[in-house]
Amino acid sequence: MADIHSAAEAPRITRREDYREPDWRVPEIELDFQLDPAATRVVARLWVQRSSEHDRPLVLDGDGLTASRVRVDGVEVPVEMDGPNLVVRLSGSAHLVETEVEIAPERNTQLQGLYASNGMLCTQCEAEGFRRITFFPDRPDVLSRYKVRMTADKARFPVLLSNGDPVGSGALDDGRHWAEWHDPFPKPSYLFALVAGDLVANRSTFTTMNGREVQLGIWVRAGDLERTHHALNALETSMRWDEQVYGREYDLDVFNIVAVDDFNFGAMENKGLNVFNSRYILADPDIATDYDYDAIAAVVAHEYFHNWSGNRITCRDWFQLSLKEGFTVFRDQGFSADQGSAAVKRIEDVRGLRASQFPEDAGPLAHPVRPDSYIEISNFYTATIYNKGAEVIRMMATILGPEKFRAATDLYFERFDGTAATCEDFVRCMEDAGGTDLTQFRRWYSQAGTPRVTASLKQEGGRARLTLSQTVPPTPGQPDKQPMVLPLKLRLFGSVTGRPLCDEQLIQLRDPTAEIVFESIPEPPVLSINRGFSAPVVVDTNRSARDLAFLSAHDDDPFARYEAMQQLMLDTLVASVTSGRPDHDAVIDAVRNTLTDPALDPAFVAEAVLLPSDSFIGDQMALVDPDAIFAAREALRRDLGREHEALWRSAHEAVRNNRFEYSPAGKGARRIKNVSLGYIAASGARDAADLALAQFEASDNMTDRQGALGVLVSSTATEQRATAIDAFYRRYADNALVLDKWFQTQALSSRDDTAQAVEALAAHPAFTLANPNRARSLIGAFGVNQRAFHDVSGRGYRFLADQLLALDKLNPQTAAKLLPPLGRWKRFDAGRAAKMRAELERIVATPGLSKDMFEQASKSLD
Repeated sequence: MADIHSAAEAPRITRREDYREPDWRVPEIELDFQLDPAATRVVARLWVQRSSEHDRPLVLDGDGLTASRVRVDGVEVPVEMDGPNLVVRLSGSAHLVETEVEIAPERNTQLQGLYASNGMLCTQCEAEGFRRITFFPDRPDVLSRYKVRMTADKARFPVLLSNGDPVGSGALDDGRHWAEWHDPFPKPSYLFALVAGDLVANRSTFTTMNGREVQLGIWVRAGDLERTHHALNALETSMRWDEQVYGREYDLDVFNIVAVDDFNFGAMENKGLNVFNSRYILADPDIATDYDYDAIAAVVAHEYFHNWSGNRITCRDWFQLSLKEGFTVFRDQGFSADQGSAAVKRIEDVRGLRASQFPEDAGPLAHPVRPDSYIEISNFYTATIYNKGAEVIRMMATILGPEKFRAATDLYFERFDGTAATCEDFVRCMEDAGGTDLTQFRRWYSQAGTPRVTASLKQEGGRARLTLSQTVPPTPGQPDKQPMVLPLKLRLFGSVTGRPLCDEQLIQLRDPTAEIVFESIPEPPVLSINRGFSAPVVVDTNRSARDLAFLSAHDDDPFARYEAMQQLMLDTLVASVTSGRPDHDAVIDAVRNTLTDPALDPAFVAEAVLLPSDSFIGDQMALVDPDAIFAAREALRRDLGREHEALWRSAHEAVRNNRFEYSPAGKGARRIKNVSLGYIAASGARDAADLALAQFEASDNMTDRQGALGVLVSSTATEQRATAIDAFYRRYADNALVLDKWFQTQALSSRDDTAQAVEALAAHPAFTLANPNRARSLIGAFGVNQRAFHDVSGRGYRFLADQLLALDKLNPQTAAKLLPPLGRWKRFDAGRAAKMRAELERIVATPGLSKDMFEQASKSLD
């Protein structure tokens, strides 16, 4: 049953300021599972200790549980409930409390707690899923050592896994068997994991820097075994990288990963037993794109890195979520940058931040990196917590420098190992090891919103004067903001010679305004600012189109060079939308210079020549006009395609017959190949659809096949389009992960009839709301398709609301995460805004709405 919340009831709000130490600690816990999909019996033995001088009872969190038996020190006591929670009244300071419950994993559609997925049983306990398994003080600052015994039918569940190391197993006379696991490291309940199923493992060993031999295993269904090699290699590589870069050594004898088809998240870092969404484990060239390969490596690394930044040190309360997630995202970004092109990785990370976090900061769901309150904690697994949190860590690393930052992380791991810490604890380690005062910097944790920086450079004889100012816009609950600390890397270049006029400087903008004077400037300077995206801000400058084109050709910082091109494109497109008079010449020339520069990496070129997305263009405008934005962007794409058609064809032909190789060079070749194909199609070339279909049919890898499909689904060439869509479906009808791509690619189509097509796809026999990946592939993708979703009729809004209400009954957590596109109604014209708001009101008024959806929808109406 879904966790429901009546819209008529006042929701319970949890506030950070109300934090109180737990009344009772649980140093040890033993769990005994009699596993069965229909009826699993869970016996929990908790050794509890009163934390201070008080007379409050032991309150154990529960969600949908009924205790069949409660014992205290071996004596059965009456069952006392307070709502969903179990109350146990205790007289002494330490007791053994035993509870017994029965749960039904096969009926758990929320995919929180213990649930069934394609014949296996598995768990997801973050944030508050453990209370759906057994009664427990389900909060991250209660750390326990776990012993787990599982008993199950051996034929049905031959593999039994849990946290820590295996300590025993055996067969029983009735066809069942048992296994016991022990985790010697104290952990909170959200890190508990259990998996039972008919699985096989891709195994390896890893020898740590101090000589410990660790048994590695990636567990999947037998038919998927050959698709686990990339993930296993990524695991070994990340273990070695963490030793070399952070000095962190793995601490158990076993490290297991299990791939699960039905999963709300990407993966989960449970101590010693990571549970993964299958899409972030399974890969071969036929089913996985280069993006998938990169994402698998990044997510495997991310969850492994959590062993220290999340497990050995966990968060005191859920308001500190970015302590583990922001830091670990920063760590996995560094890992990925070291595996390929650091410049391209930085571009990808910033593009993702701008696509998800910047709109979040500018909308009704804006919140600080360390929130102050919540109704449902699952709603705070956001881009702000993860991606902006990583940028906050990056800024501290920039301010401290590499050596001091490493000393600070060493101090953090040493000082707080085995504890539940806070964001403040982390910042204090940065101060203590870095010898710096971060008092003002802490506002990054408490203030929401994306700062805006205005930069104006003027030359005065042989001197240049840079004037900087900053503002932070109002956000819900925070109308007035204080100045932030903004570490801005900058450099000046000579507009005549193209040479740098000064060394790169790191400026920490702390005040509302500041002025910097550069001496001995012999020629007109051009400003390169926020190099490497050193601060997550929006920068407005007085640079001309000529200046931006110059930087796109001469800047020695790869990200700044990319940024100059993107800003030139963005300024051109915004001007085209607002004035209706397009002037594409500067962009056309800049793209030509980039395409013909032999010194540039093809992967970088492919990123630099891509136009900003419709959504990002809309983010720059006070009132979003989806139709005008789409028309302006398509017009520029058409002109770029036509003016440089020979270059696009040459780039496409040069790598047309390359065979698949997963390497930086191979990825770069495929990236420029598919970008070129898109521009050829945009040019209106008569043979574009035939060229795309030929690539689709000849491809030996999913990157090129899906790239061609993406071009064809937006095409008006009916025959080629239908051929590719049908062929793709027939080939992959039995592969759920690839079929997700089929749904997603069509949901992102730029055709006029996309909204109708998506409605039809929702009725397709292969579509289901029960699987989060499938729901995200169609419903989620459609929600970010700015033109199709914002069809002036409002049918996109009605469709999304209908789907989310249906999904909320099955899986509130997934449903709530797909709602934000409706919440941006204030940014659109009155007609669209009224329709979006009406759907939000309909959602909020729905009886039995989950608290996940209620919180998101009600906040979106404010």
